[in-house]
Amino acid sequence: MDKYVFPALFESEEGVPGFTVSFPDLPGCHTEGDALEEALAMAREALSLHLYGMEEDNDEIPAASDLSQLEKVEDGFYTLIEGRTGFIRDKHLNKSVTKNVTLPKWLEVEATKADLNFSQVLQYALKQELGILNKK
Repeated sequence: MDKYVFPALFESEEGVPGFTVSFPDLPGCHTEGDALEEALAMAREALSLHLYGMEEDNDEIPAASDLSQLEKVEDGFYTLIEGRTGFIRDKHLNKSVTKNVTLPKWLEVEATKADLNFSQVLQYALKQELGILNKK
């Protein structure tokens, strides 16, 4: 699943600007923002990243609590936040990585003379070998 919705608790302290955000169903998933709009954006990002990590670790993702069943908080409020892991996954999978390769000196000399981009050539060759030329 790429889309999740969980309740988030937004809390503020009197005289302190901003909000801290936590997710009752996801211990360890916390963030904050200096204003409500920023806190909402940070909550979406934190939720998405946290759930992506859980997916990658094959952790069981709990069912979201019902907002009406959550304990009321004096200096805060609950709201539903949507997290999407597909975007995070795509971003991580398309991140460039460095790989050292070994090749004969004569081949490196010829490729350099031909002004070839080693990374592009290797990517093309790997895609061709794997039969996935259309994937970026």
